[in-house]
Amino acid sequence: MSIISPALKGFIKLRQSAIDNFVLNPIDTQQQVFNNLISSAQHTEYGKRFNFYRLNTVSDFKNNVPITDYDVLKPFIHRIMEGEQNILWPSQISWFAKSSGTTSDKSKFIPISKESLDDNHFKAGKDTLALYLKQFPQSDIMSGKCLVIGGSHQVNQLNTESFYGDLSAVMLQNMPLVGQWVRTPDLSIALMDEWEQKIEMMAQSTIHDNVTQIAGVPTWTLVLIKRLFEIAGTDNLHDIWPDLELYIHGGVSFKPYRTQFQSLFPKRPIHFQETYNASEGFFAVQDDLTQEGLLLLLNHGIFYEFMPMEEVGKEDGKTLSLKEVELGKNYALVISTNCGLWRYTVGDTIQFTSLNPYRIKVSGRLKHFINAFGEEVIVDNADYAIAEACHQTGAQVNDYSAAPVYMTNETNGAHEWIIEFETPPNNFEAFVSALDLALQHINSDYEAKRHKDIALRRPIVHIMPINGFKNWLKDKGKLGGQHKVPRLSNDRKFLEEMLPYTKR
Repeated sequence: MSIISPALKGFIKLRQSAIDNFVLNPIDTQQQVFNNLISSAQHTEYGKRFNFYRLNTVSDFKNNVPITDYDVLKPFIHRIMEGEQNILWPSQISWFAKSSGTTSDKSKFIPISKESLDDNHFKAGKDTLALYLKQFPQSDIMSGKCLVIGGSHQVNQLNTESFYGDLSAVMLQNMPLVGQWVRTPDLSIALMDEWEQKIEMMAQSTIHDNVTQIAGVPTWTLVLIKRLFEIAGTDNLHDIWPDLELYIHGGVSFKPYRTQFQSLFPKRPIHFQETYNASEGFFAVQDDLTQEGLLLLLNHGIFYEFMPMEEVGKEDGKTLSLKEVELGKNYALVISTNCGLWRYTVGDTIQFTSLNPYRIKVSGRLKHFINAFGEEVIVDNADYAIAEACHQTGAQVNDYSAAPVYMTNETNGAHEWIIEFETPPNNFEAFVSALDLALQHINSDYEAKRHKDIALRRPIVHIMPINGFKNWLKDKGKLGGQHKVPRLSNDRKFLEEMLPYTKR
């Protein structure tokens, strides 16, 4: 570390100064971001359609530009994928981040501009490191490499000039040379599509590296670590990487995984730092590892609005600006970004844990969901899969509920279902298989996690006797039209309550 220490200290000072500036001046910073976004995009097709040149205030913006989601912007995005430019954002866009889709699409393709890479994703990555080093100035983290567990990458066949992949893969492909120098494994391995082979090659190629930090989704990280333990014949990750000190995580809640990760370091604990990023942008990072909240990144090419839950779903739903939010209330996150997403609902709900500085935590999704492994299964996905399985096996379903089975050191995760049939399937195992395959068909992230059982096993399905769900609701004092069985839950609370009713 001594060789790069002066440069590293200069980098920390520069980034921390920038962070301090937006922390001290949050409202002015967001106003500057807003002005830059509107000015940059006023001559795009979208900017002309909504008269960006006339939008002098945030109030003008809210009154004239509609709230959107992926389905609204999809026609514009597809035109960009086919080679048209200056549609949503002025600079040329050749990269798209693929993520799990909406009700009508298996996958979303989020445009990634040079500005969104440089001023959002990469900048936020640097700030994540700067914030860590500010808390731990004696850290030796830069003496080794960062193990990055990336996604898949393949050419978009619609246009030879356009490419798509998981966000992590897009970032790896476009990473500056200095970033390539400090990361591992080799790019050819990091961008492999076949996950079983990829995990094996990652394990073999990194086991002798000096890894000081890991960045990745908990699910895949655990799969890799299990393989490393098999190769090395140990259950202590410090036996393999003695200088490992930081795990940067995001994408799914870390609560179910924390104990399991802590057990990987039985003699000396490491630090865990949470980030909140998505294909649409990098939004927040944990600046104090002793607190739950994440520092909202205010000078990273994103203008934020916050929609109270009572406004969600309204055609003219009202949003709040940063200075209007309150602690502890749920808001739907609405963003406008330097890749051309305008008043875009991310789909997450957040709460503010602090207003000075502005810190947030992700409180859920706008719909019931399961996202324990990064699969982002929503009720619409589950409804489709149930209907398809019923169609194939002659079944009729009254109700259902599902929740995750978390990974352990011995087994991979799974989804556990309780289903009440009005008409049982003609073949129960065929029903389970059809359910599983239909979910893979409608949700590309679930499909990736199920591939060769590498992260998710086959679903576990229990049959609920007729009126079982009704009895559960009755016993809870919630029998009535306004009370419904939760279709999907991201924890096991309801499922554990329901399981005894399957045996009555």
